[in-house]
Amino acid sequence: MKKHFLILTTTVLCLGLTPAFAQFGKGPGGPKFDGALTKLFGDNSAFSAAVETQLQPESGDTITMPGKMAFDAGKVRFEMNMGDAKGLKMPPGAAEQMKAMGFDQMITLSLPEKKQVYLIYPGLESYVATSSAAKDGTNDTFKLEVKEVGKETVDGHPCVQNEVIVTDGKGATNEFTVWNATDLKKFPVKIFRAEQGMKVTMLFKDVALTKPAASAFEVPAGYTRYDSMQTMMQTEMMKKLGGGMGMPPGGKPPGH
Repeated sequence: MKKHFLILTTTVLCLGLTPAFAQFGKGPGGPKFDGALTKLFGDNSAFSAAVETQLQPESGDTITMPGKMAFDAGKVRFEMNMGDAKGLKMPPGAAEQMKAMGFDQMITLSLPEKKQVYLIYPGLESYVATSSAAKDGTNDTFKLEVKEVGKETVDGHPCVQNEVIVTDGKGATNEFTVWNATDLKKFPVKIFRAEQGMKVTMLFKDVALTKPAASAFEVPAGYTRYDSMQTMMQTEMMKKLGGGMGMPPGGKPPGH
């Protein structure tokens, strides 16, 4: 019973925390590189980098999650491992159980041209497919207002610190603080945003301004497809509980 309770607790943590770590805005399970955010990268249309995301709520400790990112003309790949997070308050043994269940490693693929977001779990050889259905316009519809507010060195890069307001075609605004590296083609090595009671900071390191391989934005062959995180979690949890039930409620196997 204790083991089953720990599995249930770990599943709840995965459902609740996975989207929070990788998002920079309101996207599911990964940095939401919508038109507002991609506009901050200027002419840097392709790159790969290590990225550290810091979440600072109004109350509570800062949570830090390291990861890796690849970007190519709007397509985004983001990798993270929940076991690498710092500041999480998980029950004893939950991190180990998460790894044992295969929920610790996650890859998010955001593919605007397909209007799809794929949440991939290598430990499960499975993924969740959701529709992004972006309605905020193309990158060209966003307008930038940039105001220099200072100069600062970030991770060894001399930077210009800018306050940036991105306005979409409907007049909605997004406000950021951005540190553009003058020795890295103005790449934004640090981005800060505060919204809905949460301060979010992204720090980019080991930046390579080269085009990532096309395979980086593909779902691995042979992985099982699910249409919702809840269905995948429920199905995999039942397997771990030893129920021999590899199907979601209704008796229909997940799509492939």
